[in-house]
Amino acid sequence: MPTDPAAPPEPATSPMPLALPASLTVNGRLHPLPGDLDGAMPLLWVLRDVLHLTGTKYGCGVAACGACTVLLDGQPVRSCVLSLSAVGRRAVATIEGLGEAQAPHALQQAWIEHQVPQCGYCQSGLLMAASALLARKPRPSDADIEAAITGLCRCGSLARVKVAIHRAAVRLQAAPASSRVGQDVASPSTPPLAPVSAPPSAPPAAPASPRGQPGTSG
Repeated sequence: MPTDPAAPPEPATSPMPLALPASLTVNGRLHPLPGDLDGAMPLLWVLRDVLHLTGTKYGCGVAACGACTVLLDGQPVRSCVLSLSAVGRRAVATIEGLGEAQAPHALQQAWIEHQVPQCGYCQSGLLMAASALLARKPRPSDADIEAAITGLCRCGSLARVKVAIHRAAVRLQAAPASSRVGQDVASPSTPPLAPVSAPPSAPPAAPASPRGQPGTSG
């Protein structure tokens, strides 16, 4: 039906605002969110600028390099292109929840032993992708690792990444389940395990240097 040329134009409709979750679960902890956030805000910037968890890095902004990789309900995702509204009530795991200086994850131990980090900028994303892989496949093949580790490393550390993942897999398989601190970071349904206390006769361990744990610097 033709329209009346004298009729006033219909008012433009504004796009519906994206739903904003009231809180965000990160590393097993519930974080209330400010009510004035935009639901389209990428998860990366919520983590860094709102929650001040700066271990997750900005690399490319187009989900190509993998520096921003975090886990969403145990699955690796690129947080630079994932909107806050798309996260909803799902659990987020970041590098800060992988291990602690006094009780590093087996992957972090292997990263140090095999001198994986060079500049270190991309390592938090690589570690999170590796943790999701080991949660899914405890003894991955080289092909499994190549398929899962899709992040870029300008320093050329990916060959060492492969060696370190194999080393961590062996260590995790050999360790008692009660001592696998941080192994379940990719499984949101599993509560985090408490670090195993040293025997009373053991001398206290020297505190690890913050620079000794890859992927956690600001």
